[in-house]
Amino acid sequence: MRMTSVLITAYAKAPQNTSMYENYKYAGIVLEIHKETHIILNAEFTFLTNLAQDYFKRMIIGYDFSKDIKPLIEEITSDFIAPSQQAVIVALKVAHQRYKDSLEARKLKKERE
Repeated sequence: MRMTSVLITAYAKAPQNTSMYENYKYAGIVLEIHKETHIILNAEFTFLTNLAQDYFKRMIIGYDFSKDIKPLIEEITSDFIAPSQQAVIVALKVAHQRYKDSLEARKLKKERE
């Protein structure tokens, strides 16, 4: 069965003197993205609490990841007030760049075929 989505992961260093750092050392993000619509279908982050995990998911699911993520980062900056905020943003930027690179690679592959 061919998957209709891709899984993108990215990491950033967790902020020191936080539970996240003590438990994981890194902040990790995992995004499931629909291949054709580029919409984020599901998301996980290495938060320790279910509430933070749920909040982040509600914030990010449904976002078109092929577009500029500046509005999403602005929302995280204003509404996700936690020591891990910057780690979340860095991991999200890395994931976004990785996704854009994969889209470009798929486009080049199709052109060669």
